[in-house]
Amino acid sequence: MGLQVRVFLVTVAVFVLASKELILEAEGAGECGRTPIGSAAASLSPCLGAVRNVKAKVPPACCARVGALLRTAPKCLCAVLLSPLAKQAKINPATAITIPKRCNIKNRPAGKKCGRYTLP
Repeated sequence: MGLQVRVFLVTVAVFVLASKELILEAEGAGECGRTPIGSAAASLSPCLGAVRNVKAKVPPACCARVGALLRTAPKCLCAVLLSPLAKQAKINPATAITIPKRCNIKNRPAGKKCGRYTLP
């Protein structure tokens, strides 16, 4: 193998490794930390009925997961509610942001903005 071919292969290998590192770094810097937003959204599946109807009773499993998410990554909840996944699931963000209050979660981020919505 010629020197130019070796240099090219080493350059490609370094580029691929650097790109992989940048992608991992970017994923870790998201609103949900290292948790992919799809996984964070899936963890909130017990909330599906409550995010579509403001009068629906919020299941205890939903309240527990929302409370845990607010404790560990409060910005993640907002990111999930405003994500394309939520839009595909026909989730109403104005209804969804009422869940922490409907669950009577103490120390919820009341008054914080979530896109164009304010948490009650």
